[in-house]
Amino acid sequence: MMVRQKYNIAVVAGDGIGNEIIPAGIEVLKATADRFNFKLLIETFGYGAGYYKQTDDFMPADGLEILSKFDAIYFGAVGLPGVDDTLPAKMFTFKIRKGFDQYVNYRPARLLPGIQSPLRNKTCKDIDFVVIRENTEGEFVQVGGFVQPDSPDGFAVDASIFTRKGIERIAHYAFRLAQQRRNKVTNVTKSNTLIHSLAYWDSVIEQVRQSYPDVVYEKMYVDNATANFVLRSERFDVILTTNFIGDILSDLGGAITGSLGLGPSSNINPERKYPSMFEPIHGSAPDIAGQGIANPIGAIWSGAIMLEHLGQKEAAELIVKAIEMTAQEKILTVDLAGATKTTEVTERIVQHLKE
Repeated sequence: MMVRQKYNIAVVAGDGIGNEIIPAGIEVLKATADRFNFKLLIETFGYGAGYYKQTDDFMPADGLEILSKFDAIYFGAVGLPGVDDTLPAKMFTFKIRKGFDQYVNYRPARLLPGIQSPLRNKTCKDIDFVVIRENTEGEFVQVGGFVQPDSPDGFAVDASIFTRKGIERIAHYAFRLAQQRRNKVTNVTKSNTLIHSLAYWDSVIEQVRQSYPDVVYEKMYVDNATANFVLRSERFDVILTTNFIGDILSDLGGAITGSLGLGPSSNINPERKYPSMFEPIHGSAPDIAGQGIANPIGAIWSGAIMLEHLGQKEAAELIVKAIEMTAQEKILTVDLAGATKTTEVTERIVQHLKE
């Protein structure tokens, strides 16, 4: 049978458990490609904190140029003990997100069948939302500095930057996504105290929302949202928020689904001018690396989102179904109070794909 479509995928496993979960994800992706008759042309790059230890950088000087030629980037995590933990974001993650204008950070939080949420009364129908985080502006632009930091009068400054263009485009993305889901957007903000930057954020979103009269819209302060994640998670559908707030809330979203090891995410350039990057929400977890106990589901699910982005929606849906079936069978890793190894979870998901 003739192969219908080919996709060039850059793989950056990174550090720590990235070197276990990304190979697991590739195994699932290849099995899916075989079933749906498309081809993944995979090229692996050893970028990350390990690369930094050898070269003083997380990727080569022409790293963005190299990666720009691919259809997508499949990424694990970066960071190792002994490497300054401010460097992975500055020299790798933010560099890619900003360099490739990946202004949408898409992080679904959904309780899988067979997994008990730490919220004892919540079921699968109660926890199913997406955090849409503005990914290139806001609080993480790293504009600032120190002034005589070791002196008695020393001080430090970090500036947040919010542009009309940046707010409008992430808001449009969130409202369009809500139209494909349950028609509700919650703007999570803190404009009652950040009375310039986030008041501007709110006002631009208010203007954008006028174009989507079919979508229910609410504004919620982040302290209230944090409480509602725990107490009334069922009220959320699409959460639209800033870079910093979204970073925190999406981890809380992962936690209430049972484990950060389950959480997928993607860094999307919707216009497809540049490749998008797909990664689990957790870190490199070097303390458990090499033990075969890392949860591969977040990485595998991120791979499914990558396939959907590339146009293989049916294949993506089948991977998610295979994940659900595996979880329902209680084939779970230690973070979910199971005893199954990384490779065994992967093998079972592949079996379901083939069946």
